[in-house]
Amino acid sequence: MQEVPPEYSLPLTIAGKLAGFITPQALKAISHRPEVRITKTAVHLADPGTPRFELEPMLAEIADILREAGLLKTWRNELLTVYAEGEDLAKMERAAMRPLGLLTHAVHLNAWTPDLQLYIAKRALTKATDPGMWDTLAGGLANGAENLEHALLRETYEEAGLEEHALSCRTPLRTLLRMHRRLPEGYQVEDILVSDCILSPDANPRNMDGEVSEIRIVSQAQVVQMIDDREVTLEAALVILEGIVSRTSETLLARYRA
Repeated sequence: MQEVPPEYSLPLTIAGKLAGFITPQALKAISHRPEVRITKTAVHLADPGTPRFELEPMLAEIADILREAGLLKTWRNELLTVYAEGEDLAKMERAAMRPLGLLTHAVHLNAWTPDLQLYIAKRALTKATDPGMWDTLAGGLANGAENLEHALLRETYEEAGLEEHALSCRTPLRTLLRMHRRLPEGYQVEDILVSDCILSPDANPRNMDGEVSEIRIVSQAQVVQMIDDREVTLEAALVILEGIVSRTSETLLARYRA
């Protein structure tokens, strides 16, 4: 889950702040832009202090250029926050984040039964990433219009049809790590966050957005074997194993019974 940037990538600054790692292909596509300055050690996009109202239309044009160059995996019409050195600089099309190596935040829900089995969801074959693999019951990227807790609740409803009141004893989101992974379309720099909950025996999770083909309950031993067999996405494997090893589920169960 920790890899160096793709070969020949360069650090990318936006408005004077370190923001990501741009791939050689993306740099070639946007190098003609007047806002782009290239040195031996980095690529600089926009002058230091460029305000948001100027950055956002510029980033939208860059996303369009990358799409026309065939460098974006799937256009989502969804804006994500562009972070640089911990600061929220602007919003940008989700599909353009990886070619620029920009930070994203992924939220996951570990949903347990009262006897500490685990709900898992199979990703639809139409998914652009990891189609047909098993995942946590709910998970996805936070967009630029919501905080992380809201993102988790939105994903939980979209992917499992569950409202907040159904998530007994849900823990606050916690950050497991910041992942750095090479992908065909660029560089994934992503904070992985997780919340755990207990679902009552009468819970009936069902997918609402067409992105999940099956929801299943498995034992801890079964899901560990599935991870060993590479049937579970890398991110979900981390989230699930951390939930098992940390014994968070046992603590939740004690609260649930109380």
